[in-house]
Amino acid sequence: MSTLSPDSAWWRQAAVYQIYPRSFSDANGDGMGDLPGVTARMGYLSALGIDAIWLSPFYPSALADGGYDVDDYRNVDPRLGSLSDFNAMVSAAHASGIRVIVDIVPNHSSNRHEWFQAALASAPGSPERARYHFLDGLGADGELPPSDWPSHFGGPAWTRVPDGQWYLHLFATEQPDFNWDHPEVREDFHTTLRFWADRGVDGFRVDVAHALIKDMSLPLRSKPALEILVDDGTDPLFDRDEVHEVFAGWRSVLNEYDPPKAAVAEAWVPFTNRRLKYARPTELGQAFNFDLLQAPFSAVEFRSIAEKCLSEADASGASSTWVFSNHDVVRHPSRYALPDGSTLADLEAWLLADGATPVVDLARGLRRARAATLFMLGLPGSAYLYQGEELGLFEVADLPASSLQDPTWFRTGNKVKGRDGCRVPLPWSASTANFGFGGTPWLPQPEWFGEHAADVQDGVAGSTLEMYRAALKLRGTLQTSESLEWLSSPGASVVHYRRPNGWEVLTNFAAVPAALPAGVDLSKVVLSSGAPATESIPAETTLWLAP
Repeated sequence: MSTLSPDSAWWRQAAVYQIYPRSFSDANGDGMGDLPGVTARMGYLSALGIDAIWLSPFYPSALADGGYDVDDYRNVDPRLGSLSDFNAMVSAAHASGIRVIVDIVPNHSSNRHEWFQAALASAPGSPERARYHFLDGLGADGELPPSDWPSHFGGPAWTRVPDGQWYLHLFATEQPDFNWDHPEVREDFHTTLRFWADRGVDGFRVDVAHALIKDMSLPLRSKPALEILVDDGTDPLFDRDEVHEVFAGWRSVLNEYDPPKAAVAEAWVPFTNRRLKYARPTELGQAFNFDLLQAPFSAVEFRSIAEKCLSEADASGASSTWVFSNHDVVRHPSRYALPDGSTLADLEAWLLADGATPVVDLARGLRRARAATLFMLGLPGSAYLYQGEELGLFEVADLPASSLQDPTWFRTGNKVKGRDGCRVPLPWSASTANFGFGGTPWLPQPEWFGEHAADVQDGVAGSTLEMYRAALKLRGTLQTSESLEWLSSPGASVVHYRRPNGWEVLTNFAAVPAALPAGVDLSKVVLSSGAPATESIPAETTLWLAP
């Protein structure tokens, strides 16, 4: 029986736990996590205190891109279970008071999808090819790609088929992009949304939401750098104005249900005014902001980002979203362990060196990550957590090259290591084979995982797991409104804010202890990310004070 309330605004301040299914828990012992494994761990998830789980793709897939190459949008990969297993998982989650969000991948299918196979079997100009982007090439014999567009994973964004035409794939060759100007594509995704909503899904995370509409008018415009966008909706590939017609249609489908289904856009759009369009009540309702994820551990950065994002959310009618780690980025304890001032290039070089250089300060990285997490969990809005961060896991930077599976590794000629290091299967038990994950994991687990296993931290005061449990339990009391009051001055190394119900959060971003702000009563401290506060705030530590 479901214990969920009918609250239509549950998502506004929810704590959402992302599950990468292949790496969460393996129930059948084949080395790959599965849906029964998720169901079996529902007690753990309930005890953690989350409001919802978000499942990365679990659909049939060749795993050319970790499941984001989807063969069939309305089925379960048999290696991960069945539709019956999915139903059982949703029922178990709802019985535990946990809602379920699933990943939808609308920009591209896999090259094994029945539509793409039909396109390959059909002639140029056929209706089957119209669902994707097939074009003739340039050059005397069409031997050159139709444009200079690169793939996100390295190499060109075009692949030639035997009859001479080329098809567009902004990601891997195995991920052909849909043509979202085609009405069949739009209606088929409406069918997919209803399929999962009818099975009890409470919301959807929309992958690459900003890339669906492309300007394919000839000649194609040049775009050699994918990360450079314009702010007026006229970029040939990303964040085009027409994409909002698509999501207005999605909102109509989501509103067919009572309560309406939630949705959140993954839209890597650098312009606030553009990103917020995806979060409008008439569209998806929420959009990820990755500002904190991209920021250094800095008082000035964290405060200014929080102020900006809360103001933006208020203006849009959405709630803000906060995230530090996910399946696409290096885990934040490792990012914070790198020398201050490290760039993305430095991070990629560190991965390529198997984590050997530069030397990282793991203790400091975890200390900062814990402080950042408590700073974030006190803010109004939704908190998105990534599996294993509650265990204090670091990036597995030294995976052997023979085990790597991320397409970035192969498409860049082994120059960019990719995302496998944050996807290593979780450690549940320190003394059990494969750390209690199940069969021999599809990515190898390092020996140091045993120190972070869930059973080692369970019930241990001060452990990262118990800190997360305490914070998520208290968060329900703290989150009674969507506003806050800043008590510290901008630029101060201690960032101090108070929620309307009297809860206070103080974070010392400095590497040395900080004096207590005037009027702070340490007897009200109910949670600390680090050592207990006595006469000062410990270095790189967050405190929560009850009213």
